[in-house]
Amino acid sequence: MTAEVDLDSDTAVIEHSRQTPEAFAVLYDRHAPAIYRYLSRRLGPDAADDLMAETFLLAFRQRDRYDPARLDARPWLYGIATNLIRQHWRREVRFLRAIARLGIDPAVSPADEDVTARVAAQGSRRELAAALARLNRGQRDVLLLTAWGELSPAEIGAVLKVATGTVHSRLNRARKKMREALGGIDPLDNERTS
Repeated sequence: MTAEVDLDSDTAVIEHSRQTPEAFAVLYDRHAPAIYRYLSRRLGPDAADDLMAETFLLAFRQRDRYDPARLDARPWLYGIATNLIRQHWRREVRFLRAIARLGIDPAVSPADEDVTARVAAQGSRRELAAALARLNRGQRDVLLLTAWGELSPAEIGAVLKVATGTVHSRLNRARKKMREALGGIDPLDNERTS
C-alpha cells in the first residue's frame, strides 16, 4: 500500500517532482493554458508554442531553486515567461508594429468573432498595438501582466523583481500614455488592477 501524495498546492507538486519527475506534469496542466495565452498575446501563437515549452522546460530544470514559501507558482512561471520574452525583445517590437500596420490580432481566431465586429475592431487594434509598441519595456510588461496575465501588483512585483510601488507607478504611467494614445479610453477599465 502506497501513501497518496497531496498535490493541491504548486509547492507540493514541485517538491514531489524532485523525487518523481513526471509529477511536474500536474503543474503544466494547471498553468500551461494561462501561460500560453499570455505568451500568445505578447508574441503571437507560433512563438507562444515554443516559448511555453521553453518556460516549462526551464521551470522543470530550475525546480530545485523554487522557493517553497510560495504556494502559487504562477508568479514564478510568469517571471520565466517574461524573461524569455525579453530575450525576444526585437521580435516583439516588430510583431506589435505589424499589428499596428495591419490591424490584425493573430491571437484571436476569425471564427471567434463575426465579420462585422472584426472590421469594426481593426482600427482599435491598430491604435492599441501602436500605443503598446511606444511604451517602454517595464511599462508594457506591467500593463500586459495586469491585463493578459491577470496578476495582482504584488504578483507582478515578484515576476519582475521590483517593489509593488514600482509596479503601481509603472502601471499608472502606462495607463496614462495609453489613454492619451487612445483618445481618453483606458484599456484596463474592465480589467482587474488591484
